[in-house]
Amino acid sequence: MISRIRGTVREIGELQLYLEVHGLCYEVLLPASILRVVRDRVAPTGDLELVTFHYQQLEVGRGIPVLIGFLNEVEREFFMRFISVAGIGPRAAVKALTRPIPIIAQAIDEGNVGLLKSLPGIGEQRAKEIVAKLQGKVGKFALLRTPQENPQSSDDTLKQTRLEEEAVAVLVQLEYTRLEARQMVKAALERNIGVKTVEDLLNAVYRGQRLAEETV
Repeated sequence: MISRIRGTVREIGELQLYLEVHGLCYEVLLPASILRVVRDRVAPTGDLELVTFHYQQLEVGRGIPVLIGFLNEVEREFFMRFISVAGIGPRAAVKALTRPIPIIAQAIDEGNVGLLKSLPGIGEQRAKEIVAKLQGKVGKFALLRTPQENPQSSDDTLKQTRLEEEAVAVLVQLEYTRLEARQMVKAALERNIGVKTVEDLLNAVYRGQRLAEETV
């Protein structure tokens, strides 16, 4: 059972990231609410440590190992409570947890079916089942401290994170170190505010490198 994982972030996707650990690259699923803030926890070297929930996804004739990541033990504990509700599997829970855990926990404790059914994949009947199963049992999770975020700002931050990570991943493939790649991308973004695509960002990196060479 894998309970923690530490490695170098190679890529950040829509609901997952890829960690390289001693030459092996692991896909780790993360709820959107956690993925939005995970970039702040990545060290300058690209290293990141996650608490994980590890299970076997059973398919016909085989079991596929799946890792789901969290920033701390409390988040993982809430996730395990959430999937204890009948009909909510681990992958469904990853997709559903788009709001911060304390907000969801408060909604459960207050019986706020309206908020719960607004979560992806959680209809009204499932929301009522969540309240019936967990109400009065998730108070401590509502105490988790999270930054107050504007939803639009959070989406923009997530998109920017993906853009940067994709550009860094390309530069690493071009034989730059991850530290060099991050510095190059950061410098390009400072010069080119509003870059929208990876191609534009890499072009900005190239122009910056050319300019640096010409001024030497």
